[in-house]
Amino acid sequence: MYDTEDSIGVDTFQIEKLQAKEFSMRGKTGWFALAICVLTVLIAGSAPAQEAKITVMNPRGIQPEIRKIPMAKRPATLDGRTVYIVDTKYPNTKPFVNELFAALKAKYPKTTWILRDKAAGYMDDDPNLWKEIKGKDAAAIVLLGH
Repeated sequence: MYDTEDSIGVDTFQIEKLQAKEFSMRGKTGWFALAICVLTVLIAGSAPAQEAKITVMNPRGIQPEIRKIPMAKRPATLDGRTVYIVDTKYPNTKPFVNELFAALKAKYPKTTWILRDKAAGYMDDDPNLWKEIKGKDAAAIVLLGH
């Protein structure tokens, strides 16, 4: 008959059987754990998420209503008119402003062209310049950059 005992009296056949059973149980346990994880994700994923509500304050505060000023009517011709080219001093635009001034002067010689710098940046008001332009009943091209 087949001898399964080794020299110290341990039945190796029984040990192999137990190891196979343990391996088989590990496999079943792994599948069971995987099934539990999948079910947990599916159940948790289908629950509606609670939306967090926060209050955000506008750092600018309450802004005044925007005052809309309509554009002036276009003149039929520029001949004999005065047109101001107003430079708001946007960075690196001075060469463009000078070229525009020279090109318009050459193309419309019957028009008086005046090149003026605004007192401050494009966001700041310059009431003296606007008063001067309105006083001469002149048109204006206001350059903003870009």
